[in-house]
Amino acid sequence: MPNFLHTVEENPSLGSRLEQRSGLRLDRYVSEILRLLSRSQIKARGLTAKINGKPVKLSRPVKQGDILELCWEDEPVQYIIPQDIPLDIVYEDERCVVVNKAQGMVVHPGAGNRQGTLANALYFRRQKNNESKVIGLRPGIVHRLDKETSGLIIAAYDDEAHAFLAQQFKDRKVIKKYAAIICGTPKEKKGRIETFIARDPKDRKRFAVSNNGKTAVTFYKVIKSWQNYSLVILRPKTGRTHQLRVHLRHIGHPILGDPVYGHADKNFPTATLMLHSKTLAIILPGETERRIFSSSLPERFNAIITKLGIS
Repeated sequence: MPNFLHTVEENPSLGSRLEQRSGLRLDRYVSEILRLLSRSQIKARGLTAKINGKPVKLSRPVKQGDILELCWEDEPVQYIIPQDIPLDIVYEDERCVVVNKAQGMVVHPGAGNRQGTLANALYFRRQKNNESKVIGLRPGIVHRLDKETSGLIIAAYDDEAHAFLAQQFKDRKVIKKYAAIICGTPKEKKGRIETFIARDPKDRKRFAVSNNGKTAVTFYKVIKSWQNYSLVILRPKTGRTHQLRVHLRHIGHPILGDPVYGHADKNFPTATLMLHSKTLAIILPGETERRIFSSSLPERFNAIITKLGIS
């Protein structure tokens, strides 16, 4: 039984996008057009495919009218250690939770971060609220924030809710706004940054603007400026890894305190990353209208703004 059955161009919007990519490889069609799996997930989860009932290689070009049968392995269950970690809960019901994540908290367990993450805390909360002792539930976190980025993040408490929320992110229907203090002041008070972003060939842990890669779009608006700094609101249309940090560096105004894409600042030598997820607008499971969640600027922002106002 295939995980996904699809007729190429049965959806007009997908069809118009395919016409711009004549002869697109099947693996690229899955990742870029259908957005079912990323290129790395395609390999890791063993994607296999049939086109018009016949097994094919993933390099096979897709054509209008093709019937795709796609199969892949389920994502491995992550065994999470439940931990009673205090969280700043902005909203919660039986289906989902919105958290104002603290700076420095890792979202998902990984190498060197098996405990103390948001997933550990949410698993404990879910287990406690449901009085469940089941071990091995997948964390229901729908999207990610970098460790040093604070602010709003949403997670689901059941698989159906997770799929409902995740689809909105895939369809780019979620509105996210970030506050940032950046170095300098852009010439234009508001604007759009659009580039390709790919892994930095010189450092695989970093990302950079490239001549190829994935399209990334960010809108910005300057809220207040001082001599050498500005408070801006950023609205990413896409959700690439490190997108906001890469884009601000690209236009010559890196985010203050960014240890990867910024530079040492003599005025604020101890500043940490000044990036905060301030607003999240999304439709919750079982509802039809967007809810808008907001978070106040954290103290690290207020301290720097106060100092800038005095100087």
